[in-house]
Amino acid sequence: MAVRLLYFAWVRERTGVSSETIDLPAGLATVGDLMRWLEQRGPNFAAAFERMDVIRTAINQTHVPHSTSLADAQEIAFFPPVTGG
Repeated sequence: MAVRLLYFAWVRERTGVSSETIDLPAGLATVGDLMRWLEQRGPNFAAAFERMDVIRTAINQTHVPHSTSLADAQEIAFFPPVTGG
């Protein structure tokens, strides 16, 4: 299944990629599974996903927890928490 991945703010800076379309590997069921797989793609991705607990995710432009299924995902966005001031 092909999905579009979007990376924002320091997640984008660390991966060196703003977006990409990938075929999800078999066996990935949740957002957390995908993040752990992405972390293994090389040093840039390892740096970007080393603090998975603070990365926020949206599937098809709806915020979701890391336990959410990838079944209907067409677009997945990763971004750090937003602070105001």
